[in-house]
This record gives sequence, structure tokens and C-alpha cells, in this order.
Amino acid sequence: MKHGKRYAESAKEIDRTKVYDLDEAIALVKKNATAKFDETIEAHVRTGCDGRHADQQIRGSVVLPHGTGKTVRILVFAKDAKADEAKAAGADYVGAEDMVQKIQKENWFDFDAVVATPDMMSVVGRLGRILGPRGMMPNPKTGTVTMDVTGAINDIKAGKIEYRLDKTNIIHCPVGKASFTEEQLSDNLNTLFEVLIKARPAAVKGQFMKSVTLTSTMGPGVRVNPLKLTQA
Repeated sequence: MKHGKRYAESAKEIDRTKVYDLDEAIALVKKNATAKFDETIEAHVRTGCDGRHADQQIRGSVVLPHGTGKTVRILVFAKDAKADEAKAAGADYVGAEDMVQKIQKENWFDFDAVVATPDMMSVVGRLGRILGPRGMMPNPKTGTVTMDVTGAINDIKAGKIEYRLDKTNIIHCPVGKASFTEEQLSDNLNTLFEVLIKARPAAVKGQFMKSVTLTSTMGPGVRVNPLKLTQA
């Protein structure tokens, strides 16, 4: 993959053979986020899990103390009183079968997160092949299938992110913006790592977090020493 001149210049400042302490890595990623827009900072955690086994799957959610810096548009599937509650709580879109039709027929995706009440899951289930690959399918494990729609909406607006293993046993999470202070990014990252370590499946032997890399949207990756991220 060919990279531009800005990426090449940034890459020169990073020692590819070195794993950095978290604070050093955050400073480097921020310094090299030089695009004309506010780049997203992401953490990529390669785990020792084997996702082919059900007892080594990881999926959940966490509210980052400083949010993600992104305005999240929320679609809620609910009816009657719960629909009214969702609107009052600040949901951007609320509906039922009508929203399923809109997504299926109009290829409409002007939303970033989906919440559903349990009674709506038979309807939402028809969107599994569409929402699933986008990581948007509501799930009780992530708190997005719930009767507490107000709580779910408030958490998402406050900066809740979901984490899950991909097919290569890596977890990818946004943890803020390049405009965040180093302290804010550190708080967010430490919160994420604490939650991931608690979510470690008992069946995983040896080192859990094999490698951790921080990146910005357009910048090169910086490797973080996983052994210093509590009991990795």
C-alpha cells in the first residue's frame, strides 16, 4: 500500500522496532495527526483469543470518560410509550416496521448506533444481514436491547463504544480525537484496557493482549508495550 508524503514524514519519527510506554505513544500519535481535519485516534488490540471457540469470544461495551469526540446519531426501534420515551431522551430517529422498510428499500443509513426494545427484535432481526456486518445490530450484551431506552441513549451520547473480536482476533476501538489532550486520551485508553482485561475469557491461556497499536486516521501506527497495561 502506497502512502503519501505526510505519512512518510510522520513514519520517520516512529521507531518500528520499539514498543512505547502508553504516554509516549499517545504523544507520538497526537504529534503525527497532521491532517486538515480532527483525526480519530484508535486502539487496535491483538488478543490471544481464538474466536472460533464460543468460550473465547469477547463482546461488550464501555462508556469512555471523555467520550469519543463524535456526535452519534441514534436510531431506536420502539413503539408507543417507549417510542415517546426515546424521542424525549434525544434519539435522532424512532420507529418500527417503517424504519426497517426505509433501510431495506432506500438503503438509508443516516445513523451511527441502533437501540431496540426486546419486543421489537423480531422486527429488527430482518435487518441482521445489513446491520450485522456494520457492527450495528442491537445486542443485550452491549446494552442496546433494553427497556431502559433512556439509559441506553444517554450512555451512547456520553461516549459509549462497543468492542468485539474480529475474524483475526483483534479488537478495534475509537478512543477519542487528535484534539483531545494527552490526559483525556490516557483516561479513555486506561478505561478501555481495564474493561478488556476484565472481559478476558477464562479459556485463554498465556498472554492475553499480544500487541497494542495506536493510530490516527491518517497517521502511522505506534506500538504500545502491552505488558505495562496492568495484567495484560
